Amino acid sequence: MINNYNVAGMHCEHCVHAVTEEVSAIPGVQQVDVQLEKGSLAVTSETPIDLSLIEAAVDEAGGYTVTAA
Repeated sequence: MINNYNVAGMHCEHCVHAVTEEVSAIPGVQQVDVQLEKGSLAVTSETPIDLSLIEAAVDEAGGYTVTAA
């Protein structure tokens, strides 16, 4: 399953890398696709990942905010 999110506050490739690393570390996440120009995040997993885990990881990456797309 793929879940899509909007991420606010990213402005460079370092931001993309930080978000990718933090979200990838969540148990159950199989793939992460961050699009800087769209401000989007796609998370692939076999089971649903709780939004609070995504929010915490994105915040840890650099204080960005995430909402369900």
